[in-house]
Amino acid sequence: MDYRKAAREVFDCIGGRENLVSAAHCATRLRLVIADNDRCDKDAVENIDGVKGVFFASGQLQIIFGTGTVNKVYDEFIQIAGIGAATKEEVKQAASAKTSIWKRAIKTLGDVFVPIIPAIVASGLLMGLLEGLSKVYPAMAESGTYTILHLFSNAAFTFLPVLIAVSAAKVFGGNQFLGAVIGMIMIHPDLLNAWSVAGAESVPAADVWFGLYRIDLVGYQGHVIPVVIAVWFMSALEKRLHKLVPEIIDLFVTPLVTVLVTGYLTLTVFGPVFSWLENGVLAGVQRLITLPFGIGAALCGALYAPTVVAGVHHMYNALEAGLLSGTGVNTWMPIATAANVAQGAAALALAIRTKNKKMKSMALPASLSSFLGITEPAIFGVNIRFMKPFVAGMAGGACGALVAGWCRIGASAYGVTGLFGYLITTDYTLQYTLVIAVSFAVAFALSWLLFREEGAGGTKGKAEAAPAPAPEAEPAEETSGEPSGETAVSAPVAGEAIPLSRVKDETFAGEILGKGMAIIPSEGRVFAPFDGTVETIFPTGHAVALKSGDGAEVLIHIGMDTVKLDGKYFTARVKDGDAVKKGDLLVEFDREKIMEAGYDVTTPVVVTNSGDYAGIRQEKSGAVEPGETVLVLEK
Repeated sequence: MDYRKAAREVFDCIGGRENLVSAAHCATRLRLVIADNDRCDKDAVENIDGVKGVFFASGQLQIIFGTGTVNKVYDEFIQIAGIGAATKEEVKQAASAKTSIWKRAIKTLGDVFVPIIPAIVASGLLMGLLEGLSKVYPAMAESGTYTILHLFSNAAFTFLPVLIAVSAAKVFGGNQFLGAVIGMIMIHPDLLNAWSVAGAESVPAADVWFGLYRIDLVGYQGHVIPVVIAVWFMSALEKRLHKLVPEIIDLFVTPLVTVLVTGYLTLTVFGPVFSWLENGVLAGVQRLITLPFGIGAALCGALYAPTVVAGVHHMYNALEAGLLSGTGVNTWMPIATAANVAQGAAALALAIRTKNKKMKSMALPASLSSFLGITEPAIFGVNIRFMKPFVAGMAGGACGALVAGWCRIGASAYGVTGLFGYLITTDYTLQYTLVIAVSFAVAFALSWLLFREEGAGGTKGKAEAAPAPAPEAEPAEETSGEPSGETAVSAPVAGEAIPLSRVKDETFAGEILGKGMAIIPSEGRVFAPFDGTVETIFPTGHAVALKSGDGAEVLIHIGMDTVKLDGKYFTARVKDGDAVKKGDLLVEFDREKIMEAGYDVTTPVVVTNSGDYAGIRQEKSGAVEPGETVLVLEK
């Protein structure tokens, strides 16, 4: 492709130099921060040669070109724009400054609650399994094993404020151990357990602030927002003290003052005020969901997808955590499932009806990932581009959520939706199935009826947005000497092989960059999956692109968002243009340190020229070792 032409077209479509704030790129995407999003012709960008996807996220315009292409387009782009190359951190800061305070606050909540999802899911699943087994074998509830396992299932919820405090301290840049202390203060055994207040004969109280008023000495079990506010203040105070206190006494003075001041303010101000506000919000949500005839739930189901588009859906993690902690039941998850399944069904209808091969190849995997709870590929890659499928998905989400509201379905955890939701809705299996069926049927039928082929080749239903595909030539009787057969791609890293749809990144899960699979590494070494050439080894070491002797182009991307580490914990053992043999060491990385830094180490292995193959199949799942065939490419 003409890289300079593509860069010039991107530059023109975003509104030129006066609308450009900053530019950088990662392994697959051109990441731009622009002053006014409305001046960007997103539809035109989508139709630029080489562009595989376009979306706004985290204050950035992200344009997917793919590995080996994006860096060349970027080099031309910064020359045309007349700007210097920016680091990922500089672009992130520019994007953050451009984002509204409201969106930044919502994203921060997501950053706090997403890392603790595994703990909540583990406890919720264990709780659901115990309840199911005790119904099948009633005598089990009286056994010692049940007692011990029940203790396990409650642990994450009992000490939830501590988990939240540790995560919040990391997000706000404070000492995580001091954050843990603040969380412990809020649920200290000397405070009356918040869940025991209703049955208590009397509630202990104490005079505070020199006798100005009294507070109840009650713990904050069942609350989440007061913890976040308290740790935010703690982190800000700690950082300020580190600057003011002389180094010789900083180790003693800063932790003491931080805990003393934050702890007192937490129990006397932050806790009482923000727990009252949180109770009001949760009560409002509960009333909305339980409105007569399921009207409130239907409204939530219809509006869920638009909040994903707006980028404020991270707040639902905090909401679900609050519902679970306060009532023991997450009534929001079935509503989210209805909305997610509906968007997937709408995309599936388009995938079946369209004759446009590019759109079909994008819509089908995107719809499947929605059924597993990952909706971004379907929403941004397909539905929102044509709008009618998106509206059909909203309607399906409303109808499915209506059923969820009627049936009063609840879950025992948060963090999973769609088909995986069955694992945490053991008491509502039939009702949950009905929610999925109604959401799917309504959205699929409406999208099918509203579909018009003229919208499948361009964007937003405009036939003139893209030229009609050229007719394909009839295949010749004989091939022109091109090799036939299959190409094997072996596992580049030891670990657990999983389908690409399970990767928690919409670009990979939606197969926008190509088909493939992923591996959850068990060690920190990446090996060549075949004999070939290193096309690109990224300066950060987190991704490497290879080309085999017979033309297979494969991207190995170590972890999700690990480009933000800027090369920390990665050591490249090859360079661009190196010839490699199957099994040669490509990259070494510190798996444990990357995970401690909060990053998902799942490693996609993607065939970026998937269109050159008749089929690509995953050969093996589960435990794999380097050298074992995991992908087979059919000519």
